[in-house]
Amino acid sequence: MSVVKRNNSVFPALMNELFKPDWFGGLESVTSYLPAVNIKDNETEFELELSVPGRKKEDFNIEIDKDVLTVSAEVKTDEEKKTENYSRREFTFSSFKRSFTLPDTVDSEKIEANYENGILSFVLPKKAEALPKPKRLIELS
Repeated sequence: MSVVKRNNSVFPALMNELFKPDWFGGLESVTSYLPAVNIKDNETEFELELSVPGRKKEDFNIEIDKDVLTVSAEVKTDEEKKTENYSRREFTFSSFKRSFTLPDTVDSEKIEANYENGILSFVLPKKAEALPKPKRLIELS
């Protein structure tokens, strides 16, 4: 038994193409999604990673306002198939926006960000008072 079902019939694929809502104007040209995120809590910092492949560093807008870290991006792509009487023009616009409320323990002045291999990563250092204190012995008097 297979989890993936395949339909090799040409007719349903043709019907889907003919009756798509974007046939005459591109109703499906706006794509919005939320990138997957990983958050790790270490002793001295939080690590935040967003999976956003296919972007450039200049595509991102990163801001902090009132202890809320907001990451957003917008990409516009114009693809036009040139013919004398073309019947389709495609304009693609994809965007996302994710916001994270920073805990009081994060030192927002020292946040670092890096984008490499499709992963946008942040290091969110903890404030000194939030770091674990070494154990100490208390003597009885």
